Amino acid sequence: MRRADARRLPAALATVAVGVAAGVALQSPRPAAAVGAATGYATQNGGTTGGAGGQTVRAGTGTAIHAALCGRASSSTPITIEVTGTINHGNTSKVSGSSCNTADGVIELKQISNVTIIGVGSGAVFDQLGIHLRDSSNVIIQNVTVRNVKKSGSPTSNGGDAIGMESTVRNVWVDHVTLEASGGESEGYDGLFDMKDNTQYVTLSYSVLRNSGRGGLIGSSESDLSNGFVTFHHNLYENIDSRTPLLRGGIAHIYNNHYVSLHESGINSRAGARAKVENNYFRNSKDVLGTFYTSERGYWQVSGNTFDNVTWSSAGSENYPAGPNPTSNTTVSIPYAYRLDAASCVPDVVRQTAGANTGLRVSDGSCSPQTPPPTTPPPSTAPPTTAPPTTPPPTSGTNLSLGAGADGSSKAGGTSYGNVRDGDNSTWWSPAGSTGSISIKWGSATRVSRVVIREPSGTQGSIGSWQLVNHDTGAVLASGSGAGAITFSATALSKITFKINSSSGTPRVGEFETYAS
Repeated sequence: MRRADARRLPAALATVAVGVAAGVALQSPRPAAAVGAATGYATQNGGTTGGAGGQTVRAGTGTAIHAALCGRASSSTPITIEVTGTINHGNTSKVSGSSCNTADGVIELKQISNVTIIGVGSGAVFDQLGIHLRDSSNVIIQNVTVRNVKKSGSPTSNGGDAIGMESTVRNVWVDHVTLEASGGESEGYDGLFDMKDNTQYVTLSYSVLRNSGRGGLIGSSESDLSNGFVTFHHNLYENIDSRTPLLRGGIAHIYNNHYVSLHESGINSRAGARAKVENNYFRNSKDVLGTFYTSERGYWQVSGNTFDNVTWSSAGSENYPAGPNPTSNTTVSIPYAYRLDAASCVPDVVRQTAGANTGLRVSDGSCSPQTPPPTTPPPSTAPPTTAPPTTPPPTSGTNLSLGAGADGSSKAGGTSYGNVRDGDNSTWWSPAGSTGSISIKWGSATRVSRVVIREPSGTQGSIGSWQLVNHDTGAVLASGSGAGAITFSATALSKITFKINSSSGTPRVGEFETYAS
């Protein structure tokens, strides 16, 4: 297989470094859990919540990260690991235990689930040390820098990938990270963000990938087609030779990214891959979309993109650029709700939000950065309860929701949070997409042991899987599917949340009733 020429890359590093040094430093919050909630394909397949609801520990060495994983009751016990300082080969050793499978010289997330790794304080840097996920699920990596990971020379780590995922990996959200190298393959570096051997339901958001020969790939070869359902949004790819990303089979959703100085090729869709590419901004780059270095063609759906000083090569036997006037040759259906910034403002909003230590800010969908509140979503491993009937029977006792407050995630037009606590099942709240959360809240702790979720007439059966969450602690009180009556151990709380994780059609909640017994 032909490779993109990486010789241009080292010469450009000094110029990029000057631009980085001139950037405005932004203060970073000190979260106790992941900030915000997963987006994109990481919200599917049951969602991605990482270590929410579990213990929070702080680690200043790679060995301490491994010890935190190995100190859990089981390999699926939720945990949030707050990382400070610099993690390197000198402070990263293998730790043994029944709940982990670690190794020297790499942060090993192997055969585990329900983990959040988040940088706190003045910053967390993984220096020449990669993060490796294998046979794992429900992982969040947020607010860290991974730099100069090598596959050749010294020291080597993680096959040269900054973050690498392989062998049945599911539901990973990587957010507000900085991944960078100092050259291409000839200097000993490989990919910044690689997925292979059956890796699915991944989102990379608000991150910076720069100064590398290879941005990343989905699928290690033309026969590795078991990967996909990956979202890339609000990322900066800067001074990269190729693979932003390389897609072999599968589906990718690529929107609101800023691409600067792609020297050889950009989004390389091949071997039957399908990519929805919308509202991105490409600048000072070459062959930013197409099928390259193979005759195994891929496909794309394009809309709303800006091509600013982009050059295109001529088509050949192994070179099928989408330009100079890219048009769609497939359609891709996206199963989740999302908000698109206009391509014209993508450079500015990505500059203010992407990367580690940028305040974990996100776009509000109108090109304005904002800082989301810390959230503690429920873990995905709570034991399911028996699904309640779709039509709940009449209830007795006082409905504590009457006169209480209500709020939730984004609501569909014409609906109201308050409609779920007004005693009128003909009015309702509905999320802006197919999933969302609705909450009942009180001014002081209130004892609750039973909830009834009622769907308006004619909409029964639209609510799929759900979780009932103690919003005060993040603990999952119950989980199941379908609307109806839900009972659980009596709990004193000031806010209770009904989280819809899947639905058929548009879900509607007419009444969210709460009872003490």
